[in-house]
Amino acid sequence: MNDADVSKQIQQMVRFIRQEAEEKANEISVSAEEEFNIDKLQIVEAEKKKIRQEYERKAKQIEVRKKIEYSMQLNASRLKVLQAQDDIVNSIKEAASKQLLRVASDKKGYKLLLKGLIVQSLLRLKEPAVLLRCREADRKVVESVIEEAKRDYAEKAKVEAPKITFDDRVFLPPAPRGGDSHAPFCSGGVVLASQDGKIVFENTLDARLDVVFRQKLPEVMMYQLC
Repeated sequence: MNDADVSKQIQQMVRFIRQEAEEKANEISVSAEEEFNIDKLQIVEAEKKKIRQEYERKAKQIEVRKKIEYSMQLNASRLKVLQAQDDIVNSIKEAASKQLLRVASDKKGYKLLLKGLIVQSLLRLKEPAVLLRCREADRKVVESVIEEAKRDYAEKAKVEAPKITFDDRVFLPPAPRGGDSHAPFCSGGVVLASQDGKIVFENTLDARLDVVFRQKLPEVMMYQLC
């Protein structure tokens, strides 16, 4: 074999080795690109998942805040309605209390009313002897109707007339005045008690107003809602 043949074989071997190297390099490049794409896809999906989770977390937080704000606004609205209702109820009761002050100004009508309140109190207590309290301003009027009230009670209850003793130690408070609104007051009426003081029946105009108001309060509230 001459030098030309040897040179030719070497060139062929070099081309073969180069071709093998290029093919191997291509395979490595393709494999690397595939791995890169797979890694990139995994990273992208992982980031997408993180973004979705973060979005869901923030969406839940926003929803919770909305519910809390709605609940707070609803409670605030309810409190405003309740306060408005309470203000109206108090204004109605205050107006009724002012009307009570006119009752005692009708001398004849108030005298009959006091007698009726005493009879009613006696019927509730059903005691043979009672203590009576009234306003100091009403004492003379009350004294003028006691005997008739005792007779009316005795007829209705079919019993002997009871003994009624004035409690001079303490009078009921006077009528309310424009000064101190927190001071004790009484618009009129009487308070009767058993001799030992264990049974007390408060039959003042203010106490009667409270009873009527409690009974009629549901109707008042329903009227406001209409």
